[in-house]
Amino acid sequence: MAKVKTSFFCQNCGTQYAKWQGQCNACKEWNTIVEELVQKPEKSDWKTPSNTSKRTSKPLRIKEIDSSKEARLDTLDAEFNRVLGGGIVPGSLTLLGGEPGIGKSTLLLQISLKLPYKTLYVSGEESQKQIKMRAERINPNNESCYILTETKTQNIFKQIEALEPDIVIIDSIQTLHSDYIESSSGSISQVKECTTELIKFAKETNTPVILIGHITKDGNIAGPKILEHMVDTVLQFEGDRNHVFRILRAQKNRFGSTHELGIYEMQGSGLREVSNPSEILISKKDEELSGNAIAATLEGMRPLMIEVQALVSTAVYGTPQRSATGFNAKRLNMLLAVLEKRAGFRLGAKDVFLNITGGINVDDPAIDLAVVAAILSSNEDDALPSNYCFAAEVGLSGEIRPVQRVEQRILEAEKLGFSTIFVSKYNKISLKDTVIKVQLISKIEDLVDLVIT
Repeated sequence: MAKVKTSFFCQNCGTQYAKWQGQCNACKEWNTIVEELVQKPEKSDWKTPSNTSKRTSKPLRIKEIDSSKEARLDTLDAEFNRVLGGGIVPGSLTLLGGEPGIGKSTLLLQISLKLPYKTLYVSGEESQKQIKMRAERINPNNESCYILTETKTQNIFKQIEALEPDIVIIDSIQTLHSDYIESSSGSISQVKECTTELIKFAKETNTPVILIGHITKDGNIAGPKILEHMVDTVLQFEGDRNHVFRILRAQKNRFGSTHELGIYEMQGSGLREVSNPSEILISKKDEELSGNAIAATLEGMRPLMIEVQALVSTAVYGTPQRSATGFNAKRLNMLLAVLEKRAGFRLGAKDVFLNITGGINVDDPAIDLAVVAAILSSNEDDALPSNYCFAAEVGLSGEIRPVQRVEQRILEAEKLGFSTIFVSKYNKISLKDTVIKVQLISKIEDLVDLVIT
């Protein structure tokens, strides 16, 4: 067996050192030197199961490559399947990140208890009894999920070799360590080496692996940035712990779209899939209030109706405040400038606060018109009809610009009982026999005339 050899390299300039030091002598950067493997043992830490043969790569003409659709494993979770693009791809490596306590472990434990496949859930953070207590709340009758509490990758691969699971879940990658690296768990070199070993295992055995990753105070996944480049899919689990709703987004997906969105509701028995998020994102009110407008937006292939709330009041401290939650603050300032220049509303001496309900962040330009309508409603203290909704972008010259897939937005609004939707007159709409009234407008002055009495 070849001897394990490690060396130290600067992550900034690549200079090699015999031992660790704080500053690189070549580029003068601090804390960029990490330990990396130079030579590993010839013997693998695990052996490929007998029913799977190693594939030798050879060049093929592009027309000779099999283009049949990749088979996916159904997780029996519609929201998780949607974000992944239809299910888990065999041999893929998925990384799930999120705030502490947001529900990452609960989500993956819940999915592992749903799966009809043999699943190995490896935890380096909790004991088997702790996991058992959580599993009893979610699904106590599952018999195909195996729990392992271990942090050394060599021991994990021994258990994988004996069990031969269909799916492996690691909670979390920052707790694992390999004997080949002397640094502590969670260090850059350990995270990189452990991920490399898991990638090799996943690709050679065609077994999907799902990793949980910690995040830093800036919201980025902890560890080297190369970790996100190494894996096939990067998922982000978002939400406010003070709210019950959680949002699952794909930041990277080699097997599907990154625009899909999954929504869950946190309950005592686990996370509940929200199949119709429009109903929960629109608040129920007994009377119409000023400053509220409904926008028809899209997240991936899913249309959503969201509520935009605005509050316009006289500035008390001289300098007006501009605050936006769930919406780009710079875009809010732009829309306020358009209202002042093109529509004649003097908002320069007023505070403007904007909120997207439900705790979600929206960057779809189609909600511009709803934002403008909510601001006008609050400024005039005149409530908009609750059965109005909006789907259009506002340009700098005050023109109402068309948005993509407007027909899908119209059908979603009609399904939820809205009577009128305001869209750009430049949208090409071929819908017929719709109950909802489609109001076409071309400039921001038309909106003022139609909704402000």
